[in-house]
Amino acid sequence: MASNRIARTNDDIRFHLSELLRSVKDPRVQQGMISITRVETTGDLRYSKVWVSVYGLENEKDLIRGLRSASPWLRRELARSMNLRYTPELVFELDHSLELGAKINRMIEDLTAEES
Repeated sequence: MASNRIARTNDDIRFHLSELLRSVKDPRVQQGMISITRVETTGDLRYSKVWVSVYGLENEKDLIRGLRSASPWLRRELARSMNLRYTPELVFELDHSLELGAKINRMIEDLTAEES
């Protein structure tokens, strides 16, 4: 039962954060197309690890700094939009799965081009 609640909470946080990230005015955050790929919240709802994937990323460190500086505002807005006893502290991580997938696709295309 508790894991189902955590899963629903993760989905809600992901949905609300994806909407809120559009409103962040920090130019470090507006580097490219940002999408939240995954959210994992601890069982006590104190911390949420948010994986962010960015298409067209210019500077990885600046993006993380911008997200960390916007974190208190994002947390406050989450508290307003969600009805939770504790609003989790947000910890941002970069997700490189899109880059890895593109690299694998290029490798497969290169192999098929060599065979032809």
